[in-house]
Amino acid sequence: MNAKELREKTPDQLRDELANLKKESFNLRFQQATGQLENSAQIRAARRNAARVKTILNEKAKSAAE
Repeated sequence: MNAKELREKTPDQLRDELANLKKESFNLRFQQATGQLENSAQIRAARRNAARVKTILNEKAKSAAE
């Protein structure tokens, strides 16, 4: 997922994507706590993707306010 793809989505789609990323992040943390996580880099990727979605949402909100 890159910023270009995210900018093409609507704010509602971005909110859904953010919710999915938060669920994924929770599941990854749960797997890590139980020792089932094989690739710990997935946690970092999920966190960064969530931050990317939040950034795009803020950009869209700012441009809509102008």
